[in-house]
Amino acid sequence: MNVPSPAPKLPVSLAANPRLSSWVRFTEGRVAISPGKVEIGQGIVTALAQIAADELDVDIGRIEMIRASTAASPNEGVTSGSLSIQQSGRALRHACAEVRQRFLTAASERLGVDASLLDIDDGTIAGPGNVRTSYWELAGDVSLDHDATAGATAKSAAERAIAGHSVQRVDIPDKVFARPRFIHDYALPGLLHGCVLRPDVSGAKLIALNEEAADNVPGLLTIVRDGGFAGVVADSEAAAEAALKALGKGATWSAGEPLPDEDDLASFLRSQPVETDVIDTRTATTDRPAQTLRRQYTRPYIAHGSIAPSCAVAQWNGDRVHVWTHSQGVYLLRADLAIVLKLPAENIVVEHMEGAGCYGHNAADDVALDAVLLAKAAGGRPVRVQWSRHDEMSHAPFGAAMAIEIEADLDAGNEIIGWRHAIWSNGHAARPGRATQPALLAATEIANPYPRMISTNPPAANGGGGDRNSVPLYDLPAWTVMSHRLLTMPVRTSALRTLGAQGNVFAIESLLDEIAALRGEDPIAFRLRHLRDERAKDVIRAAARRAAWKPQKQSGIGHGVGFARYKNMGAYCAAIAEIEGTDDIRVKRLTLAVDVGEAINPDGVINQIEGGAIQATSWVLKERVRFDRSRIMSTSWTDYPILKFSEVPAVDVEIIQRPEIEPVGAGEAAHGPVTAAIANAVYDCLGVRVRDLPITRDRIIAAAELAS
Repeated sequence: MNVPSPAPKLPVSLAANPRLSSWVRFTEGRVAISPGKVEIGQGIVTALAQIAADELDVDIGRIEMIRASTAASPNEGVTSGSLSIQQSGRALRHACAEVRQRFLTAASERLGVDASLLDIDDGTIAGPGNVRTSYWELAGDVSLDHDATAGATAKSAAERAIAGHSVQRVDIPDKVFARPRFIHDYALPGLLHGCVLRPDVSGAKLIALNEEAADNVPGLLTIVRDGGFAGVVADSEAAAEAALKALGKGATWSAGEPLPDEDDLASFLRSQPVETDVIDTRTATTDRPAQTLRRQYTRPYIAHGSIAPSCAVAQWNGDRVHVWTHSQGVYLLRADLAIVLKLPAENIVVEHMEGAGCYGHNAADDVALDAVLLAKAAGGRPVRVQWSRHDEMSHAPFGAAMAIEIEADLDAGNEIIGWRHAIWSNGHAARPGRATQPALLAATEIANPYPRMISTNPPAANGGGGDRNSVPLYDLPAWTVMSHRLLTMPVRTSALRTLGAQGNVFAIESLLDEIAALRGEDPIAFRLRHLRDERAKDVIRAAARRAAWKPQKQSGIGHGVGFARYKNMGAYCAAIAEIEGTDDIRVKRLTLAVDVGEAINPDGVINQIEGGAIQATSWVLKERVRFDRSRIMSTSWTDYPILKFSEVPAVDVEIIQRPEIEPVGAGEAAHGPVTAAIANAVYDCLGVRVRDLPITRDRIIAAAELAS
């Protein structure tokens, strides 16, 4: 019996935003492409420009990428989870393919030539007898105010001339030549500056304010107070900072809320009320284990550490407000602003501008509400608010701390016959626009405050949160994976790059290495023996070959391997670390192989893997939010060190290009494998298993003492 093929479906983002004109427009020899995803340094606008140029047969120099705005752009939710290529790229490829076909049909009618005989070269449509027209000549006749249909066919991989090849990033020239592209540099006519007063003590509330303390500050225009929210508006940034300092001296605060013991986070995490979910189980009949290895792994709270603190500009016009922001979800931010302001969403325009560094939910959304509330008192003039470094490191959401316990049952030959993986962690997502209450900081401070949102986890079908990458990819006979999400949140947490994947891959890959060592088996051979997925095997083999695994043992040098498939359904990545263990751990070289399916811009993929590898190195060796029982202490680069340029390892990346396979994102693929590879290299070098991040000299000494 012949089973009919399923009817074709539109890509998810295009199904949600089917109007072709919202994606593509033709203007005076150029093509305006308007995705709903935003540039946060990952090179997405370049890759999307390549896709559009390919499908439309125009030179990439004609493509003008339009910044996301709630006024006109497709609503693609939030730019996160390495999903921009999967969601926006697929939607744009399909939309452009249909636009191309519509114009070929119109050209056929105008030129009297069958559409199959027409070719398009840089937007010029030509046929036999040198008849020709162009997208721009036909633009008045071809309406794109139609919904996309599922029948359009994009080019095959072999037909693409631009996708799959490295091109220069379209966003880089402005940054190199200091043209204002970042929100921090945006200057509107009549621009004013604002600052917001917040406590140093965690959870403290504003009780009283002595406004006269700031009256004599030159340049101060007004003081804004709304319940526990207080701030200043001034004619310069310096004046705003001076006024805020004066205002702070006369402020009275309530007692705060106690913070956990930073040096025993695992006990804190395991003692709190939780919501427990069984993420996955696999059952099998096995013999009684000869032994069970029980290991605990931890990671601390981690700050985003954006190079520039968060910034936003807001301007009111009557009961309407325009916000310029580096939020990763302009529509989601608008939804929360509408709740707080009690305004219809159509009265609010949220427009994206790039910010200098963030992957995840930092304070970009918080500072946007700050600017909106202060701008209410500015008489229609725009107000710019930039948080201080202290603000950013104290009040922005952090990546959640994690305690992970794995029990591995081994038989008499030290083969794995059972596996139990349990996670204790705050939720990893509290972004705006996803609940009936707002997730913005100032919303908890105003006169009629909203409660602080307790972070949740995305569903496992979307990659999960604290449980991300917790289900083994390896062919083990039995396992149980459980997630315990905390229902308390003394430290504010939300999405940080990879969510729980870094912690889970670190734990899984560390224990696998330990078991391989028990067996006296090469750790790469051990992994390959437990994998069925050939793409997984290919990245491990490629990394091993490129790194010449395993070099002859040298004193003070260690090598380690780590592997994961991001979210168990995204990019495959294997990493091999070479470290030097003398006075401190120094990562000398990282060799990685990655498979993202079709790599739209191979240079962009390499950039992302390099960046992720370097950030992971910083997390593994240095990064840890520091706090006492009442306040965050790591509020400067001195207290929260990140990897220096002089400490950056050499990073070598190999792409396994698979143009026939739908592309996935690369932005978060490297973190888990690199973390595990460094930890395993430390053991190879020093013979010490460090299971608590970051891997510092003190942690190594403590682990060595425990082992002895």
